[in-house]
Amino acid sequence: MSDVATTTTDSAGGTAVERTAIDRSVIDRTGEALVLVEGLTKSFQHMGETLEVLRGIDLNIYGGEVLSIVGASGAGKSTLMHCLGTLDLPTTGKIRLAGEDLTSMGNARLAKVRNRHIGFVFQFHHLLPEFTAVENVMMPGLIQGRPKAEMEKRAKALLDEVGMSHRGSHRPGELSGGEQQRVAIARSVVLGPKLLLADEPTGNLDTATSEAIHQLFFDINREHGTTIVVVTHNIAFAKSMPRVVTMRDGRVIQDDRSDNDAFRAPANAEATD
Repeated sequence: MSDVATTTTDSAGGTAVERTAIDRSVIDRTGEALVLVEGLTKSFQHMGETLEVLRGIDLNIYGGEVLSIVGASGAGKSTLMHCLGTLDLPTTGKIRLAGEDLTSMGNARLAKVRNRHIGFVFQFHHLLPEFTAVENVMMPGLIQGRPKAEMEKRAKALLDEVGMSHRGSHRPGELSGGEQQRVAIARSVVLGPKLLLADEPTGNLDTATSEAIHQLFFDINREHGTTIVVVTHNIAFAKSMPRVVTMRDGRVIQDDRSDNDAFRAPANAEATD
C-alpha cells in the first residue's frame, strides 16, 4: 500500500479543516489476508428440512481493500456478512481476522473482538433516540470504558468528517434519513475498526442521498485505510468499487478485481438484481 499523501482543505461549519488523504491505489497482497474465509457453510432447520444458505465460501480480504458483494435475494449475501461480523456463527468452516480464528472463540472473547475490530452499518441506522448525534457516536467507546472527554473529541471530529458537525446536538428524530445514516457511519468507525461491514446501507434513501453516502465510504477508506465490505443492490455503487464479488445460491460464482485498487466515481445509475 502506498503511503504517498496529499492534503486537501475543505470547509465544515465555517471552519477550515485540513485533511490528509493517503494514496490507496495499491493494496499489498503479499502477506496474510486481513480476513480469511475457508470452506464456510451455514444451514438452518426449517419445518424439519435443512436449508443450506452458504455452501462452501472461500474468500480472502486484504487490509485496506474495499469490495462489494452482490447477488439476487436469497443468494446468501447478508448471511455471509453476519458471519464475517460474528453476528452469526457458521455451521462449518473457518473465519480468521488478523490471524485470529473467530470460529474457535468463546462468546466473551468474540464480543470483545467484534466491539473493538469490526464496525457495522445497516440499512436502518439503529441510533438511540434519546441521545444526541454526538452521544450516539461516543457510545461504543463509553461502553468500553473509554474516557468521556476522549470519546467526545473523537465523536465531534468524525461528525465533522461526515459533514454533520452542525447537527451534533440534535437527536435522531430531528435528522433526515441521510443525516441519520451519516451519524451511523461515524459511530461505526469511532473505535478505528480493522473491518467495516455495510449491509444495504442506502436501501432506504433516495438516489441523491445514496450517492452522498456512497462517497462517505470512499472517503473513509481513503483517509483511514479501513477495510470495507458492502452488500448492495445498487449496481452502479458496486461497480465503482475495485472488487466485486458475486454470489448465487450460497456460493461465490465470480470475483472481479480491477487493475487499480482505487475507487471509481459511481455513475448515476441504479439497478437491482
